[in-house]
Amino acid sequence: MLNRDTATLDDPVGESLRGSHVHLGRRLGRAAGYLPEVATFSTVSADPDPAEWTDLARLLGRGELADLFSCPATPPADWEPVFALGGFQMIWPADGHPGHADAEPDSGIVELGVDDVSEMLELTARTRPGPFWPRTHELGTYLGVRENGALVAMAGERLRPPGWTEISAVCTAPEARGRGHAARLVRALVTRITSRNERPFLHVAEANVHALALYERLGFVIRRRVTFRGFQTP
Repeated sequence: MLNRDTATLDDPVGESLRGSHVHLGRRLGRAAGYLPEVATFSTVSADPDPAEWTDLARLLGRGELADLFSCPATPPADWEPVFALGGFQMIWPADGHPGHADAEPDSGIVELGVDDVSEMLELTARTRPGPFWPRTHELGTYLGVRENGALVAMAGERLRPPGWTEISAVCTAPEARGRGHAARLVRALVTRITSRNERPFLHVAEANVHALALYERLGFVIRRRVTFRGFQTP
């Protein structure tokens, strides 16, 4: 039976760093963040005091990016805003069936690993699906599609709060679009995640209407509106 508790998705970064990804993170007091080559995301508690912000600044370093992802807490006034992007958090329904995700065969899909990192970095640099770093692939399983030996599409697992796995880095090279690669990759990941009795979820920028339509067509539903925010530490 798939997990029905969605409360853990209110702080997906913090929940991941306290659980499945503790070995990929760093912590000072109640402030935490991923190792720099894994992800830029950092987190504080739901109601942080000044000391907690000081700990996060010390953890990240002076003048560094504090990527708070969807954390709603407001940093002190001397933390300079870097970006703010509206988006949605979407979830796979509790009564969803993996068979629905297998509407198309996953032939031609390959699992990616350390030997593929340079190509993964090149593809994400070209398509900009979101931040992707040399060790991001360590967060979970990443799948890809190759054409004539070249990696042209990929998607993978990122945040891992208890009972859930985020699908992320969904991207296709411009010359390979319109062939259904993204849909097949997401379906394959849904099948893998639900087979572990976990539920898939994902995040999408509000302005990315094509991706939003794809995820809704595949069966995902909007759970909540979020704002992705980044700040420069003092």
